[in-house]
Amino acid sequence: MKTVTHNNITLHVHDDGPRDALPVVFANSLGTDLRVWDAVVPLLPDGLRLIRYDKRGHGLSDAPPAPYAMEDLVADAAAILDQLGVANAVVIGLSIGGMIAQGLAHARPDLVRAIVLMDTAARIGPAQMWQDRIQAVQENGIAPLADGVMARWFAPAFHRDKPAELALWRNMLCRTTQAGYAGCCAAIAGADLTETTRALDLPALAMAGSQDGATPPDLVHATAALMDAPFHLIDGAGHLPCVESPAQVAALITAFLKEIA
Repeated sequence: MKTVTHNNITLHVHDDGPRDALPVVFANSLGTDLRVWDAVVPLLPDGLRLIRYDKRGHGLSDAPPAPYAMEDLVADAAAILDQLGVANAVVIGLSIGGMIAQGLAHARPDLVRAIVLMDTAARIGPAQMWQDRIQAVQENGIAPLADGVMARWFAPAFHRDKPAELALWRNMLCRTTQAGYAGCCAAIAGADLTETTRALDLPALAMAGSQDGATPPDLVHATAALMDAPFHLIDGAGHLPCVESPAQVAALITAFLKEIA
């Protein structure tokens, strides 16, 4: 088990593959940990350095008191890459992880060679929506929100056909620390990356599930347009295409890696 410590926060990291290979970094979504990429990683080409981590407040990483700022999450990601001796990475971000990818590419262009944005945007929702969610979590915990979150995360077919797997993802969400969940909600609420993302000059790819109820495809497409990046719609998937459609996600990532090689 590998860890990186930054500003007295210990972050859980997986670092697999040759040290001198192309580094591919994965940043996960709100309420999930690095296991959200489990179905995609085995489908990627051999010979990559695959780095996954639990952002603060999630998985096995420390959960400092809320609120967090997007700059905190970006600094955590930068510290991981610095301490692993990684530069010129391809950063793949899902939801808030995609915001971290955008922020990292702006703040530390030496660390980022290209980005893949999945079900994310330069700005996600109005700040008041996130403040309302923070208040709800602080008052009643995450569990009362879970059914609504599952409806946004997964398409109806997943709910119908994979109830046991759905229960595990619900457990992952509910076991997220309240500080971590509320802290990351605050980071999203305070982040509008539109202008810095528009100024990025690097290869980028965007994709979204056609039935995403959290970051609708039009929102993701608009962020892709800021960078003149290609956008792909993953039919029949919700907010976590890496779970519902891992083969299609892996194929898109593989083609992108070959294109920028």
